[in-house]
Amino acid sequence: MKRQKQLNGSAVEVETAFYDALNRADVDALMALWADDEEIVCIHPGGPRLIGHAAIRASWSALLEHGGLHILPSQLHETHNLMSSVHTVIEGTSAASGEAAHLLATNVYVKTPRGWRIVLHHVSVGPGPVPTESPAQILH
Repeated sequence: MKRQKQLNGSAVEVETAFYDALNRADVDALMALWADDEEIVCIHPGGPRLIGHAAIRASWSALLEHGGLHILPSQLHETHNLMSSVHTVIEGTSAASGEAAHLLATNVYVKTPRGWRIVLHHVSVGPGPVPTESPAQILH
């Protein structure tokens, strides 16, 4: 499996690279941001819990086979310490109908010898209308 060079920045920079890879449909870049640990977990909206690189890669490959997802994360809430960082964001996207929609994502990062890496990505469909409040921080 091809590995990306070490990203020495913050967990926020890894998160920015994650959403950039999603929007470009770059599965290799996306998977390079995950921890080497086989206990990594990904849960897509309405989907099963996926554990390990093979299952997670297969799911992203299927989701991205027709192109990027065009997700704009906003309203980052971050809780962190020296070795871990938990982010919740609102993922702005478009519904199949073309209307604005939003998802709620939790992304968990750990500091590894290779830098900050993803160990959990969990997304659910956001309830109600798209939040219109001013975002505290936009990642792009």
